[in-house]
Amino acid sequence: MKPFDPRLLRYASASRSVFLLGGMLGLVRTLAILAWSWCLAQAITAVALPALGGFGGAAGRVAEGAFTPEQLPFLIGGGLLALCVRSLAAWGMDAVAARGAVRVKTQLRAAALDALDGRSPERSDGRSDAELATTLGRGLDALDGYFSGYVPQLVLTLVATPILVVAVLLADPISGITVLIVFPIIPVFMILIGMATQAVQDRQWAQLQRLSSSFLDAVSGLATLKIFGRERRQSARIAAETEEYRSRTMKVLRVTFLSGFVLDLAGTFSIALVAVTVGTRLVNGEFPLGLGLFVLLLLPEVFIPIRQVGAAFHASTEGLAASGEVFSLIEGNAGAGSGIDTAADPVAADPTAVTDLSAGAPVSGASTVAPDGAVRFSAARIARGDRDVVGPVSFSVSPGEFVALAGPSGAGKSTLLGALLGFVPLSGGALERPAELAWTGQRAGLLQGTVAANVALGAEQADADRVRRALDTAGLPELPGDRELGAAGAGVSGGQAQRIAIARSLYRAWSLGPGTALLLDEPTSALDRATEARVCAALRAEAESGRPVLVVSHRQAVLDAADRVERITAATAQEGTR
Repeated sequence: MKPFDPRLLRYASASRSVFLLGGMLGLVRTLAILAWSWCLAQAITAVALPALGGFGGAAGRVAEGAFTPEQLPFLIGGGLLALCVRSLAAWGMDAVAARGAVRVKTQLRAAALDALDGRSPERSDGRSDAELATTLGRGLDALDGYFSGYVPQLVLTLVATPILVVAVLLADPISGITVLIVFPIIPVFMILIGMATQAVQDRQWAQLQRLSSSFLDAVSGLATLKIFGRERRQSARIAAETEEYRSRTMKVLRVTFLSGFVLDLAGTFSIALVAVTVGTRLVNGEFPLGLGLFVLLLLPEVFIPIRQVGAAFHASTEGLAASGEVFSLIEGNAGAGSGIDTAADPVAADPTAVTDLSAGAPVSGASTVAPDGAVRFSAARIARGDRDVVGPVSFSVSPGEFVALAGPSGAGKSTLLGALLGFVPLSGGALERPAELAWTGQRAGLLQGTVAANVALGAEQADADRVRRALDTAGLPELPGDRELGAAGAGVSGGQAQRIAIARSLYRAWSLGPGTALLLDEPTSALDRATEARVCAALRAEAESGRPVLVVSHRQAVLDAADRVERITAATAQEGTR
């Protein structure tokens, strides 16, 4: 957990303006502090010296450089003006930070969602949906505290502290040297306390993630829990997770309060040390009163930013922890996050070369474009970690062929399709594929909107005639294209949803021409025999139009309709016949 992560500037351009404008306003505020401290010190001196026995009546250098009482209105007016400028600059910094926080959160969420949208469905990064929702929701919302509290104080520490230390050093070298000696004590305490804070904050954030996952699991399986009478046990489990989160939150608060106390104590001792030396010299008449008061008024301003930046940092650690996960999510989209090495794929280097048209997203993977437009596996192997789960597999689907891929559940049939689509990298062997792919997965993947919008998903503008033709071909002549679907395609049956997904892949294949390969994963699992026969006839017609058609299926009707059946196990593939 870093006090400032440079990746923030890279992924959230709005943060740059926050630091730039904050720095400018911080400089204005610092100059106003200098003017206010000088005017106030001189005004107090002008009032106090006559009370000490007449103007100039004090001994030694006490009255050196003092203003006369007649100049008091000028000093008071200057001090008030400086105070107003200081207040406006402080308000401006808070406003810039607050508005910047909104823009930064928006940009980080957009970047993270783009990363999620572009990742492989076969990702294995270990993040659950509940963890992602917590990170992108509450986690990023916690950045409000980081920007509204921590960033302004960080800017002041970087801008104001050096200027004020130089001012003290020029006004009184002895006090300035003392400040330079005692000032590093506070950062040392901050580092030590920050290490303790990081440990407790990381545990608190991990507990929040577990609590979110537990709640989502309980809600998702509520019907099953009710059937078996186990809902009370899950309630007790969530209550225990909540209590653990409360306990860890209290530990974070204890460390935060302790850090504030330690930083205030260190700052107070440092100020007192300088004040004693200034006071001693004033009593001995070795130091001008006006200059001494100026130094004493500046001392708290020197230490306030570094003390407050420490306290604000501890109050914003949750947002920092969440932003770190967001950065990892964004950067993990390619490579470790998706499980795909795009650098090794000459096809993936051109995002338009091969397209998963069912989802409208570019694909990648270890594959090349087949010059003859065929789908071809050559001793292809796919591994999960150190274990091969598919292969070696060798078979091909030529343009004009309708091939069925069969085998027991878990043999890796869908994984082979994932390799074709670029979702899964090959661990050995090679595969070739046409330049364009149209795909239907085991899940329909419908979205809220019209049926036509779901069929033409990814197209800039839906072709109404082509949508109608696709629905008719998929066995939905009675379903109107303007029918509205609810969330996740609510409003149609499972069989209708499956046929809409088939219509989507047909629409895409027709949009790209006869060379587009058609890939379908269990397309008829929810269909009756008559509808299944109609879909098989449509697939046969697509193959006869000159495109390769590869269908994963357990259904005998699909296997009977295919030109050839490829049967695979988890370890090998064999070419079969009808």
